[in-house]
Amino acid sequence: MSTVPHRRAARLPGPDAPPSFARARSKRAKVRAAGLDPDYWYPVEYDAALRPGTTLATRFWGHHIVVYRGTDGTLHALEDRCAHRQLKLSGGEVDGCRLTCTYHGWTYDGQGHVVHYAHDLFGRAQPEVRIPSYPVVSRHGLIWIFPGDPELAGQRRIPNIPELTDARPWARLDASYTWHAHHSMIIDNVSDFTHAYLHRKYRPFWDARLTRHETRGDSVELAYDTFVGGGRFTSRFVDRSRVDTTGIELAFQYPYQRSDTGGSIKHWCFVLPMDRRTTRAFFLFYFDSLKIPGTRRQVPRVLMGPLMRLAGALAVKPLLRQDGVAVEAEQTGYEIHHAAPVVELNPAVGLFQDLTIRKWEEFLDRDRLRPRPSPIALADGRVPADAHR
Repeated sequence: MSTVPHRRAARLPGPDAPPSFARARSKRAKVRAAGLDPDYWYPVEYDAALRPGTTLATRFWGHHIVVYRGTDGTLHALEDRCAHRQLKLSGGEVDGCRLTCTYHGWTYDGQGHVVHYAHDLFGRAQPEVRIPSYPVVSRHGLIWIFPGDPELAGQRRIPNIPELTDARPWARLDASYTWHAHHSMIIDNVSDFTHAYLHRKYRPFWDARLTRHETRGDSVELAYDTFVGGGRFTSRFVDRSRVDTTGIELAFQYPYQRSDTGGSIKHWCFVLPMDRRTTRAFFLFYFDSLKIPGTRRQVPRVLMGPLMRLAGALAVKPLLRQDGVAVEAEQTGYEIHHAAPVVELNPAVGLFQDLTIRKWEEFLDRDRLRPRPSPIALADGRVPADAHR
């Protein structure tokens, strides 16, 4: 259910392909092979897009997962695999709160137990069969899964966004894309403001100067002095008399990314690492107020929603599509030239990459102590075969 069609993967794997995480020696090679720690919540789709009685096939770092909504509206997430002949359950049928494989009619409950067999058991007692299930919730209009250790799900928190849940919520704009690029390239893109030239038509920011960059625990914080909100359309609505648009603060709050301009223009970027060269990115922008062009009066709250949709169509989404073209081209370039020398000027990018590598190493270290390897670690970001067709 992506918002853009999948394009052919950039390059088939081969002897000259980029190295795996275990074999990588440079920082760039390691970060481009690193996954994201599955012991966090990740969005997979908009809540409104999954209707009762329907399924969603998705992936987390090469591991297949099916999310389905029961006919009563409840959400469930299972490994996308029937335990019998390994067919994808996402191609099955939802019956109440259960999911039935389309081949032999094995029916699973929301915890992954087979509760019904639609055929003769040949005199045998009903076998106890179970596939993995995953915590799943709806928040901020998105469906989130916890693909890691379910016992840790209660310890992790989906970011709180009080501006959207208070009695007087801010205006909101959503956009999502499925890009053929590694997740770290997207984090680099949305936090590295040296690529203003790419957006010279829309001018969301310009003349950026990095003033702060530091790692604090599992977060990289940075700030730029820059001019925010240019362009023919958006500049007319930014109230510079109320909002300081001469700087922006950002953070890679692992594994999420956010920004804040003057306390009135904010956004979150949530990424779903589907495999080593495919990432679903969810952008959530929200605004305290906008002005009526040519005046100092604020746009009435009732008109903010329609205005956001117009801004999305005319400026924000075309701008993000430029980013998509760029990161997909970067992925292609990396796969061809992964052994080339690294030339990176922005010191903040190195901090993002250090954090991504460290968190993936920590997950792998934890996984080695478990009785059974995580299916996420075993999948290791493998690209599905049909991506090459």
